[in-house]
Amino acid sequence: ILEKRIAESEKETIFVGKDANRLPNTSCFITPGWKGETQVMVMDLAGFAVSAGSACSSGKVKASRVLQAMGYDETQAASALRVSLGPTTTETEVLRFAEAWGRENEKRRSRQR
Repeated sequence: ILEKRIAESEKETIFVGKDANRLPNTSCFITPGWKGETQVMVMDLAGFAVSAGSACSSGKVKASRVLQAMGYDETQAASALRVSLGPTTTETEVLRFAEAWGRENEKRRSRQR
């Protein structure tokens, strides 16, 4: 449901490992033109804890080497956001996040016009 809502908000978003076997509670996505570190700050102010890049790059400001090794360029890797859901995360919370992310993305896009 998270990835579906994000994709509806931003058609250019790329979901890392979309067709691979992966954990169902974690999503990493790249939104061209929106740095991951900026998304982390914006979503933190909205009340959500997320990370930029891959788990292996957690806490680092530069682009994820893991994402680059997976074939994403440096700009794409620097625009990645990772969202992990816990065992007690509710559907309502996921929808709240997706709505907040969509609002912030729309603000970003309107500033770029």
